[in-house]
Amino acid sequence: MLDRLVLGSGSLGDRLAETLSDRPGTLEVLTTDESRVETFVGSGIAATAADPTDESALREKLPVDTILVADDDPAVNVAAARAARTVAPDALLVAYVSNGDTSQRDQLEQFADRVVDPTAAVADQLLERVGDDGLQKRQLGRVLRSIDRLAVVMHDNPDPDAIASAVALGRLAKTKGCTVDICYYGDITHQENRALVNLLDFDLRNLSPGESLEEFDGFALVDHSRPGVNDQLPEELPVDIVIDHHPPRAPVEARFVDLQSNVGATSTLLVDYLELFGIEFTDAVATGLLFGIRVDTREFTREAVQADFEAAAKLLPAADLGMLERIESPSISADTFEIIASAIANRTQEGTVLLSCVGELTNRDALAQAADRLLTLEDVSTTVVYGFREGTIYVSARSRGTDIDLGEVLRDAFGRIGSAGGHADMAGAQITLGVFESVEEREESIREIVEEVVNGRFLEALDNRAEQTVVDIYPGSLNADKYLVPDEDFPTDAEEEPGSE
Repeated sequence: MLDRLVLGSGSLGDRLAETLSDRPGTLEVLTTDESRVETFVGSGIAATAADPTDESALREKLPVDTILVADDDPAVNVAAARAARTVAPDALLVAYVSNGDTSQRDQLEQFADRVVDPTAAVADQLLERVGDDGLQKRQLGRVLRSIDRLAVVMHDNPDPDAIASAVALGRLAKTKGCTVDICYYGDITHQENRALVNLLDFDLRNLSPGESLEEFDGFALVDHSRPGVNDQLPEELPVDIVIDHHPPRAPVEARFVDLQSNVGATSTLLVDYLELFGIEFTDAVATGLLFGIRVDTREFTREAVQADFEAAAKLLPAADLGMLERIESPSISADTFEIIASAIANRTQEGTVLLSCVGELTNRDALAQAADRLLTLEDVSTTVVYGFREGTIYVSARSRGTDIDLGEVLRDAFGRIGSAGGHADMAGAQITLGVFESVEEREESIREIVEEVVNGRFLEALDNRAEQTVVDIYPGSLNADKYLVPDEDFPTDAEEEPGSE
């Protein structure tokens, strides 16, 4: 059986034959040009002088797996494709559009499995360079080149998506001459997050509240979009770059803004940027980004779109899957088990909503794990698990199979007394204890007040969810998305739940 049969001759046909001759499998060229046949044979390529549009000549070459139609004459190409499809209906037929003849393309598409139009390919490449993607690349590159020392800042207590995105943006920035620090406030306590940073040897800088930022002349925010909201940067800090996949609740100001709520993870956006700038995926960056996408989309079951799958497919060849397995299977601390046990023991249920206060926290990331575990209980569609630590109440919420948007419900419930936000099925909040701490009694007294406030506000917000309207926050922008926001003026912003998801 012949693996590949090239019909016709010309500039493309000759190049195809020369390239394919170096690959495994049998190859033959069929052309009326006898001088080219001699050249092919002299180069060790099988060739026959015959009419590529003649069905009888084609039958002599059967059986064949793949037929490539590549003559410079448009009429010959169409006739050869018609004849090839007639005599070899099961063969893969690839046809070449010569001289940019669009009418020829329409005819070839009647017979070929795939039509290759080099003119269209060149046009697409040019449009990519001068179109939206090209404009994004030039704008981001211009901003990065203007910065000497850049702080890439994640949200507080960063999750895998934020960590991987920040590291990837830092790598990109270094190619543009920036000195880069990957920064965060808070803690990385979740065992998977610590494993991600330690096993992949990510160099992160833990900033202290109030620490001077004068050494930096540029700031980038990833996986959140406003300084002072879910990070401890000054609210008035000028920001140079924002890349995030969460819909904002107010306009975002920066020299370069890319907000795309139509993807499941910020890591997906960074895959596109690394590819756009021609930056190779190292095994560590690829592994981190792949983990970030998998976590934020909950293994592609939550808010995952085609772009997330495509990004993961691009990362897979470079990712260290053995390392990824180690990251996903770290040891769990005794504190985490104790908090999960406390959440189970202290649960109350209102309909299909389960609420639980675990009291004083030793590991705030365990709240998310407890909320996930409790969601598996029968007749439970929503879980809200919370506790307090160092003057702050931390809330973690999960839902499945419901029509509620947890991120919006938590914003309605706690946005005016703290910060809150997240996804439709995964969200969190932080509330300053404030006056609660003035209760000069035992912890149980504070706990009772916290339970009353959190449970009451959440259930009330759930029952009285405000009507939403569609508002175009960024009319005319490159990534102008339609975002759902409450009817009232934009309230205090907040991003998704800090910590691991």
